[in-house]
Amino acid sequence: MSQDSRDTVVVIDFGGQYSHLIARRIRECEVYSELLPWKTGVDEILARQPKGIVLSGGPASVNDRDAPRCEREVFNLGIPLLGICYGLQLIVDMLGGKVSRPFFQEYGRTAVHFEHPTGLFKGLDAESICWMSHADSAQELPKGFERTAYSEHTKYAAIRDKQRPIFGVQFHPEVAHTIRGKEIIRNFLFDIAHCKPTWKMAPFSKETIAEIRRKVGDERVLCAVSGGVDSTTAAALVNEAVGDQLTCIFVNHGLLRKGEPEQVREILEKMNLRTVYVDASEEFLAKLKGISDPEQKRKIIGEEFAKVFTEVAEKHGKFQWLAQGTLYPDVIESARTGSPASRIKTHHNVAGLPGWIKFKLIEPLKYLYKDEVRKVAATIGIPEAITARHPFPGPGLAVRILGEVTQEKLAVCREASDIVESELKAEGIYDQVWQAFAVVGDDLAVGVLGDERKVGHIVTVRIVESVDGMTADWVRVPSDLLSRISNRITNEVPNVTWVAYAVSSKPPSTIEPC
Repeated sequence: MSQDSRDTVVVIDFGGQYSHLIARRIRECEVYSELLPWKTGVDEILARQPKGIVLSGGPASVNDRDAPRCEREVFNLGIPLLGICYGLQLIVDMLGGKVSRPFFQEYGRTAVHFEHPTGLFKGLDAESICWMSHADSAQELPKGFERTAYSEHTKYAAIRDKQRPIFGVQFHPEVAHTIRGKEIIRNFLFDIAHCKPTWKMAPFSKETIAEIRRKVGDERVLCAVSGGVDSTTAAALVNEAVGDQLTCIFVNHGLLRKGEPEQVREILEKMNLRTVYVDASEEFLAKLKGISDPEQKRKIIGEEFAKVFTEVAEKHGKFQWLAQGTLYPDVIESARTGSPASRIKTHHNVAGLPGWIKFKLIEPLKYLYKDEVRKVAATIGIPEAITARHPFPGPGLAVRILGEVTQEKLAVCREASDIVESELKAEGIYDQVWQAFAVVGDDLAVGVLGDERKVGHIVTVRIVESVDGMTADWVRVPSDLLSRISNRITNEVPNVTWVAYAVSSKPPSTIEPC
């Protein structure tokens, strides 16, 4: 969607674990949001023509010598501004107040009392449960500010400038545990920043197709497709834009799910996407032999993908462009230059591509979250067989195998994952969860099979629920379902003696194990 046709809110990212969640909550209100690093200058912020600015939370203390700070001019732009947690503390500190670390600190659900049922808190009760997560807090407000909320241990749980549209909350309205958080965000967007809900997927699709057509001209595009909703949606958009100038490539790297090569080829054929199929499984697995480090595995796979793309381009004619289904979370987690976030993992289609690759990149979805991609897919007629599939990582089962990828572990992971998915479908809850799969590593455990002692693999089952993949929680599935999954895996998958269930959420864990 073009800059001129949408209202935008800029989220200044100070490295907080919830920064992306702020952006997601704003987009859920149909207002476009964009994360920018805290070092971003005022001119670059103004180039986005923002209707509002949000200062995110962050792990630092404003009293640290090297604490991240935005430019002071941000507070003088006249653009409505909301500071969240560290963002509130930054407002207080930079405008002449005082922030310190009191004896009592607050973490978790907290009762917050609102003194002004207008502005940010319009329509809220006098008290509500909010999510606190802070050590520092404001002790003295800058001149011209007033308190608008407090809690038992936080004197200034919310503040506002009495003259300028500057607001701060010490709690996190973007987190689901803040009961009325979305209403607070909506009040900021629509009553204070006067945004219009212009971020919709149908116009995005139309304008993206036009932009691809303009950018590509009469040149040719190679598009990597995996059969997942991201790459398939990207391919469909490019196909709509340039038609015969597009050739898709589906690479079987030997790390796909059970039956996936056949299923994907059939779906792509039904969509009339011209596709070159390459079985490079032997080459990929040979390159991964002896490699245990997760980051190294991802980079090797990215390198091999690039080699295959280049070989296909040379064989089937000259291609100037490579299209990919890169998403916003891929960009954030790979932490490209300029991002305040630490690199969580390299995504093969972001930081994993080698520098020698000569293609120009088309990434039509790189500012979207997964649920937004599914909306785009629906607007352009992508089959439900694609949109309803669980997300699957580009490196495939390699990131669900801890340690070296061996044929035995690959077989265990593939068969066990298929059992997990099939049992969820039989239970009727496959479409209700985000991802479900099995993980296998090098740890072995003793079991008893056929009255004999047997040392075999430990399989860990992972089932999570999420909206966009940036945060996730483990699913409390019925115990009898877990029992069926466990029984089938130990009975049907050779060399497995134990089955475990992962009960870690994201954060602190990631969804994929490596």
